[in-house]
Amino acid sequence: MLGINKLILQLNDRMLFDEISFLVNPGEKLGLVGSNGAGKSTLLKTIAGEASVDKGNISKPKDFNIGYLPQELPLHDGRTVWEEAETSLGEIKQLQAAIDDINHQLASREDYESDSYLKLIEDLNFNTERFNLIGGYTYHADLEKILQGLGFKAEDFHRQTQEFSGGWRMRIELAKLLLAKHDVLLLDEPTNHLDINSIIWLENFLKDYEGAIVMVSHDRTFLDNITKRTVEIVNGKVYDYPVPYSRFVSLREERRQLQMQEQKNQEKEIKHTEELIEKFRYKASKAAFAQNLIKKLDKMERIEIDDDDSRKINFRFPPAPRSGKVVVKAEKLGKNYGEKKIFGGVNLEVIRGERIAFVGQNGQGKSTLVKIIADNLKHEGHLDLGHNVTFGYYAQEQAKTLDGNKTLLQTIEDAAPEDLRKKARDYLGAFLFSGEDVDKKVKVLSGGEKGRLALCKLLLFPHNLLIMDEPTNHLDLKSKDMLKNALLQYDGTLVVVSHDRHFLQGLADKIFEFKDGQVKEFLGNIDEYLEARKLDDFRQLEKSKEADKVAKQNEPKEKTGLSYKERKQLDKDLRKAEKQVEDLEGSIEALESELEQIDTQLHDPEKFKELSKDADFYAKYEARKKDLEKMMKDWEKAQEEFHQLEQKKAELDN
Repeated sequence: MLGINKLILQLNDRMLFDEISFLVNPGEKLGLVGSNGAGKSTLLKTIAGEASVDKGNISKPKDFNIGYLPQELPLHDGRTVWEEAETSLGEIKQLQAAIDDINHQLASREDYESDSYLKLIEDLNFNTERFNLIGGYTYHADLEKILQGLGFKAEDFHRQTQEFSGGWRMRIELAKLLLAKHDVLLLDEPTNHLDINSIIWLENFLKDYEGAIVMVSHDRTFLDNITKRTVEIVNGKVYDYPVPYSRFVSLREERRQLQMQEQKNQEKEIKHTEELIEKFRYKASKAAFAQNLIKKLDKMERIEIDDDDSRKINFRFPPAPRSGKVVVKAEKLGKNYGEKKIFGGVNLEVIRGERIAFVGQNGQGKSTLVKIIADNLKHEGHLDLGHNVTFGYYAQEQAKTLDGNKTLLQTIEDAAPEDLRKKARDYLGAFLFSGEDVDKKVKVLSGGEKGRLALCKLLLFPHNLLIMDEPTNHLDLKSKDMLKNALLQYDGTLVVVSHDRHFLQGLADKIFEFKDGQVKEFLGNIDEYLEARKLDDFRQLEKSKEADKVAKQNEPKEKTGLSYKERKQLDKDLRKAEKQVEDLEGSIEALESELEQIDTQLHDPEKFKELSKDADFYAKYEARKKDLEKMMKDWEKAQEEFHQLEQKKAELDN
């Protein structure tokens, strides 16, 4: 059990944590929510031991294992993807080395009855049990499954990490975290660098994860499908709800309504008390009574409404000027970066009023295609915009294009047409920037705040085509909902790149899937697409099994008659069989020594009398003898398998 106990943290004049406390039970899946800047990431850092607080503590059991995935991680060069992922297996590697060392010692010793020999046996049993418990015998398969689930192909495993983009390298860090066995996982926006298919895989993985999970995510569907409990941070306090996020939203609104009613009742009580004080304070006979009422008011704790929680961005896109029927038309479109082909032979047509989503793995060309449309990026083939098309473009790195030295007000005033400059403060207010906020420099804003400012700029001109590349990145859940509502009301044509299923639900009615250098059109919404994709994946799995059989038959053979992969697998199986024989031999020797000692004691009258006092002694003794018989049978089977593999290798070598 993990305990967060009365944490207090004050930043400047703001109380970020005001004695917050809650427990995380074993195996519990918990969503941590709150507006941008509420302290969610800071709390995860504190639990992970990477940040400190003014008061309070984090309590956990001895040897409690915490895994932490921040939004940004240091990336490492000089290893392959596989080698880097294996660095998370420190304990497995240490145990393997210890087991090998003990087996080597046992093989060279004959003092079977000595205390030191028995201590080696005890250590071997403990290490072997622990090695098995933490996945020592299955980690190769587990690692392959995790890397492929996160989008890596088998041929990527042996590529250097520096060959991959930052988003893919963050996936490696996520794989390392998932591979290790943690009592609790702390995940800060784990879906930020994932595509839809990888998010669905991760979702299923975390559902079955045996440890506890404390997660910050702006993906509503992801939260709903994994978590069963929601903890909200607001105004320095936490509110705990034993429900998933969507249910929490309605319960939170009920709580706010209750707060408002309680505040209203309290204000009536305060007003009535103040009237009594004013009435009696100057009467000698009632002066003491008035003083008591004054003390009562001073001690009264004022009820606060979660005002920060109720603030929402509130805007609508300007009416779209009418465009021609065909908004975008592409013929045999292609794009290469050097020798690397991103996509080719793409034909697509976007009709006025359509709402289109681009989906697919990272690196498949979604952002590249929107850059071709919006920035006229150099390409193969032909691409034309229709008659009277004016587009607004929200790039994935839009926030980075903002001038950090300008204030928010300057940013909007400089971008706005002359007639709208006087309304710059109103525009900023619609995106939750008010009062002194508008005089802040852009460089001090958080990622979510920069995203809101970039959206605000997009409203300054009317457009009949909106091209939006991952517009929900860094936006909190409420802001994402407001953006979605604004897009639903938008009367122009929409092209959006997103991996957020909830955001796309009801927003897009046509899907373009980017995969393996091709762009395929799917007529239907995101839910229909994902259902169709599941079926296609199943069919593809069956096809790949047949393809593997054919590939193995056609694989180039070495002079031994085996392919390189088959030869490598044979060597691996041989080493595994040899080790299994050695492990069983060590265990058998240890158990035989133990039984010999017991037999010697049974022939000693005094020892026999002492052993007989244990009512379960004979049952335990017989059980150990049966264990020895089973081990002998297992050894015979393992020895036979080893000899068969050894003979096969010898025949191939001759």
